[in-house]
Amino acid sequence: MECKLSDVCTFRKGKVSVLGLSKKTYISTENMLPNKGGVTKASSLPAVEMTQEYRKGDILVSNIRPYFKKIWQAKYDGGCSNDVLVFQGNQNIDKDFLYYTLANDEFFAYSMATSKGTKMPRGDKVSIMQYQVPVFDINTQKKIANVLKVLDEKIELNTMINNNLGQQAQAIFKSWFVDFELTSGVIPSNWKVSQLGSITKISTEVFSPVKNPNIEVEHYSIPAYDEKCYPIFETSNDIKSNKYRLTSNSVMISKLNPNTKRIWRPYCISKNPICSTEFIVYEAINPLNRDFVYSIIDSTGFSTFLCLHTTGSTNSRQRVTPSITLTYDIVVPDEKTIQAFCSIVSPMYDTIENNIKENQKLIKIRDKLLPKLMSGELEVSNIGL
Repeated sequence: MECKLSDVCTFRKGKVSVLGLSKKTYISTENMLPNKGGVTKASSLPAVEMTQEYRKGDILVSNIRPYFKKIWQAKYDGGCSNDVLVFQGNQNIDKDFLYYTLANDEFFAYSMATSKGTKMPRGDKVSIMQYQVPVFDINTQKKIANVLKVLDEKIELNTMINNNLGQQAQAIFKSWFVDFELTSGVIPSNWKVSQLGSITKISTEVFSPVKNPNIEVEHYSIPAYDEKCYPIFETSNDIKSNKYRLTSNSVMISKLNPNTKRIWRPYCISKNPICSTEFIVYEAINPLNRDFVYSIIDSTGFSTFLCLHTTGSTNSRQRVTPSITLTYDIVVPDEKTIQAFCSIVSPMYDTIENNIKENQKLIKIRDKLLPKLMSGELEVSNIGL
């Protein structure tokens, strides 16, 4: 049995004063993350007095380019831009179930199919409310939502742990190798000022699928339409074009829009590791220094350097020339200090990567379960709340 989306929810109509909002509570399409990744803090607040209201439990969906799959269930009250749709459930639907109804890939496909415009398609509000929603009693809705929510809560926990570990690692790097220089203006006599190219090189070793047919590889690639998440990886022997080879000594960043901090450190390598040529692949000259190199590349200073050396307009995909990145000025400590630093941060980076890999597996499980639960193909009647 199915009903129209309009039978179970409406678009919230209220307005809220921008003066009462913060960068955390203001949501726009720019600070909504693709592929159901939630939200981040806004970079700024809008220059208007009032904006669209949302309340805790509401479902926010970006109405621009639905293929980005930007959706978030509000954890607090706030305000959002007019390009964000705010769905308010009624008494016929559980709030969490409504979230998963709209998080289903079928909803985004429908929204895209009924959208208006070509370069920047927008969902049609009238058509969206005609979307067919599966009908379950409230108890069954809660059970379905709980099955999926367990996965999302684990994904969210892993992400929080990673953010905390990343901040700790960068704080240690800054404390050891940046703050002291800014304070004293001097460095130890056995340290030196150099460039990134003195401790790392750019690897362009190529894996050819023509020369290696049917060889199974672990392939790292950048997801389509997703500029703010880690690369995805998959095991495959169906590789069509040349790729870069990776080693346990590799650190990768994206050539495209490098200011988005897509950085990867392949650690647990089980098969022949390769990545798309959209990456810059660094190899530490001393393999023991790989995580010192990683920390430099992940630093705020390096991000600023990349932003100053990209080509392409702000309205297109920006790109950085790999060789330019090697000219980044750095302070190189003595080997003993580098190894002491790596002994602290390497376990942090190991945990971050393992959590990322686990999240990607959990996301695949969730996205396979969701349509099966919504269609009734998977029964939840025997699951206790």
